[in-house]
Amino acid sequence: MYNVQLGKREIGPSAPVYVIAEIGINHNGDVEQALALVDVAADAGCDAVKTQKRTVDIVFSAEELARPRPNPFGATNGDLKYGLELSVEQHREIAAHAASRGLAYTASAWDEVAVDDVEQLAPAFFKIASASLTDDDLLRQHRKYDRPVLLSTGMSTLEQIDHAVEVLGAADLVLLQCTSTYPASADELDLRAIPTLAARYGVPVGYSGHEAGTAATVAAVALGATVVERHITLDRASWGSDQASSIEPDELNRLVAEIRFVERALGSDVKRLHGSEEPVRDKLRRVG
Repeated sequence: MYNVQLGKREIGPSAPVYVIAEIGINHNGDVEQALALVDVAADAGCDAVKTQKRTVDIVFSAEELARPRPNPFGATNGDLKYGLELSVEQHREIAAHAASRGLAYTASAWDEVAVDDVEQLAPAFFKIASASLTDDDLLRQHRKYDRPVLLSTGMSTLEQIDHAVEVLGAADLVLLQCTSTYPASADELDLRAIPTLAARYGVPVGYSGHEAGTAATVAAVALGATVVERHITLDRASWGSDQASSIEPDELNRLVAEIRFVERALGSDVKRLHGSEEPVRDKLRRVG
């Protein structure tokens, strides 16, 4: 298995875990809120932040946009989708702030035009959402640019992942074990799939979590996750569809600290006698 270069950081089995704070649409259409979330990620010691980019009238049908759906932006689903969508210039502002805080920046593109928009931001990598795994044209659009690709595997079979990897190619590819429910049940996280995916595809594998709390994400690191991604929010009680499956600033701080602790604790795969144990051995062991 090889390592993949994401901007200034290398990721893979021989590198520290790469932590992505997923802002997603938790900015609720407000750039200032997005900038505040960037600060939360930087203060916690994350490596990157991520948002989302859609061309609304491509991703959604006219009928879907016209569907009644009361929301803070109006009365229809279209009002909501357009209200949550940020312009390229707004994304550029967020990316610049992320860079000023030492963070890499990217955005998940949900259509081909959005891929071109994200490319304008010179992202450290592309992230493809689970919902897009079976969209061959969208996968190929990402590969028109020379950037690493992270692919979430939620709601997908092994056969579908096989095909997506064939379309994308294994070079500069990272897969993320993911369960696409919000929030996800512990019974359905399948963390043991992380080493399974790594063995099957020979690429670095990480974890994109939507569960409550942080314990499963830390466990994913112990099982070999090279990247972790979690949605973040200023307040889980805030309005928005992704807020309930996100973690708040204190949880993010704890998560990053626990990931770094587990990295140290995993240590070596060689059983050894540590020098710090020798005085204890001499005191407590009766024989030998």
